[in-house]
Amino acid sequence: MSFRVRPATSEDLRAIYEMAKLTGGGFTNLPADRGALADKLARSTAALTTTTANGSDLFVIALENVATGEIRGTAQMFSKVGHDAPFYSYRLSTLTQHSRELGRTFRAEMLSLVTDLEGASEIGGLFVHPAERAAGLGMLLARSRYLFIAMHHERFGDRILAELRGVIDGRGSSPFWDGIAGKFFGMTFQEADTLSATKGNQFIADLMPKHPIYVAMLPESARSAIGVPHPSGRAAMRMLELEGFAYEGYVDIFDGGPTMTARIAAVRSIAEARAAQVVATDAASGATALLATGRLAEFRCCCGHAKVHDGGLAIDAKAAALLGVGIGDEVWSVPR
Repeated sequence: MSFRVRPATSEDLRAIYEMAKLTGGGFTNLPADRGALADKLARSTAALTTTTANGSDLFVIALENVATGEIRGTAQMFSKVGHDAPFYSYRLSTLTQHSRELGRTFRAEMLSLVTDLEGASEIGGLFVHPAERAAGLGMLLARSRYLFIAMHHERFGDRILAELRGVIDGRGSSPFWDGIAGKFFGMTFQEADTLSATKGNQFIADLMPKHPIYVAMLPESARSAIGVPHPSGRAAMRMLELEGFAYEGYVDIFDGGPTMTARIAAVRSIAEARAAQVVATDAASGATALLATGRLAEFRCCCGHAKVHDGGLAIDAKAAALLGVGIGDEVWSVPR
């Protein structure tokens, strides 16, 4: 497999834009807007060229077919959300009330607008070209983010989150949005999603009702969408759960999709990541692992074979070529 993950550059804009047009909407971090994507790549380049964390770093990475030079996937990491503007979520909670006269207990679910997750890191914008959704490429792209975080832990927070896209119908509308926010904002889900992706979400603070919303008062279509991922995101949800993420009642304010959270130190691919010197590049029979090297803009990650050898790490020749490493260089690894 001749694929590797590396930081995206401005030269990747066209390829990433073409992939953004394939998402079908609802990907706030990957809008089909050239200007917004160009701004993201500029922010990422700035973050990759400074060793000083500013609290609002954005890192954009790309899945590259080295044999053809094509970009076939992309993903993003935010060092800390809520640094420059509030980071809003809905929190699903339960209010229990008891009537002695009636001898009955009532439990009401409520959605409250909160900023509980401010200061957490975020992973998002994960998209693999439909023609490449095989051979573990989605796993490579997704898990490469954890190796990047492990190698640059000082740039990230103590908690981490991932917002999964929620239910979108065949018309590109969100039942959750239509049942709640659409009634206050006077715009469609697609209009709001585009506005948030390109202009930020301050309008949420300006217009969203601040009082809790009783779930029972919502239409059934909106209720059934709360905390439910888009069908295309179910595999991503399972991958997150395998890494130690959990759904704890936080949902996206636009489409009601689940927000998965974890402690960074407890994320499997971060906790199990280890650094070692390369002592050989001919380990054709080693265990399959994710391998990464390089600081910031020099980051590279691929799948390969690796085994502990003579106090270091022996990797296969193809992985060494994809990473651009030789004997004596440092490589991070995590079991696949």
